Amino acid sequence: MMRKRKGPDPLLQTVIRRTGVRRPMTSYVGTASGDDDTFQSRIARMLQKAGAGEVTLAPLCGGRGDPKRAKTILEASDLVFISGGDVEEGMRVLVEKEMSGFLRRLHRSGKLFLGVSAGSIMLARKWVRWRDPHNDESAERFSCLGLAPVLCDTHGEGDGWEELKALLSLSPTGAIGYGITSGAALVVEPDRTLSALGGEVDRFRRRANGVVPIKGLFPKKSAR
Repeated sequence: MMRKRKGPDPLLQTVIRRTGVRRPMTSYVGTASGDDDTFQSRIARMLQKAGAGEVTLAPLCGGRGDPKRAKTILEASDLVFISGGDVEEGMRVLVEKEMSGFLRRLHRSGKLFLGVSAGSIMLARKWVRWRDPHNDESAERFSCLGLAPVLCDTHGEGDGWEELKALLSLSPTGAIGYGITSGAALVVEPDRTLSALGGEVDRFRRRANGVVPIKGLFPKKSAR
């Protein structure tokens, strides 16, 4: 989760440096926010302030949705950014436009992905929804992109990670959930090693008798 700040966001700077490209071309997947122009412009400024080059929308929503053009933009980029918004809607559009498999293939080819808020959850394995918002028993899991082999939620520390715990309660015993706190990031390496960046990542485990907190992930201390 990116915090508002005057200078460049250090988390974004770290990710952008990992592309190994000066001013990397960044493609923007905004399905979770309906390809909203205002939201994209704000995020593009933050990315560019942190060192990104051109930030280009991969158009998938509404009348201007063009999967063929979106694929061309995504393939040409050095970094794929997945926006925040609504996880279920974001995944619905990707499935409808037959983009999920394409994005997975890009990831397997070595393309770097960055998600923020709902976008982070979309990169993970599963998320939770309620068929009836007034009935807790109607909760069910649905599939996300699965590029990151984790179950996670973002900036939910204020409500005690209610949605993450609901997701875990529907998951197999032993499943671990990662709560990415505001200002922090969860880094998933190609070998599936996980680490925290910028702040603590809370963790919970699904046990037979419920969901319990376990030791979180903390950023590594820089050598002095």
